[in-house]
Amino acid sequence: MRKSLTLLLVTIFALSFVNYVRVFASEEEEVFHGGDIIYTKPLKAVLFSHKGHVEETGISCEACHDETFEMEALSVQSKGDFTMESLYNGKYCGTCHDGSMAFPSNSQCARCHIGVKGYNRLQEDKR
Repeated sequence: MRKSLTLLLVTIFALSFVNYVRVFASEEEEVFHGGDIIYTKPLKAVLFSHKGHVEETGISCEACHDETFEMEALSVQSKGDFTMESLYNGKYCGTCHDGSMAFPSNSQCARCHIGVKGYNRLQEDKR
């Protein structure tokens, strides 16, 4: 009985510690990577994951923020040509999402476009 109780307590402690590390690490990653960006214009909503681009593919911040995007989040939304047509023509996300470097911007729409329902779900998760 004592052995079972000790094992149970060790397991609970280990799981608590793992959860603490996971939460702490995710907070650190978000700060380091810039977090997720949710574009709401010209339509709602497009999700951009810094983690997916920086950590998972190894792209440096300068690769996009040198010329393609300004450092200020969402500033590109104020530009009149921030449209899918511009992406198809190799501007903004289309710089890389051209079919040779990354999947083309005219395919796999749901990988980026989360729509109103996805946007609302993310807003509820933040509360």
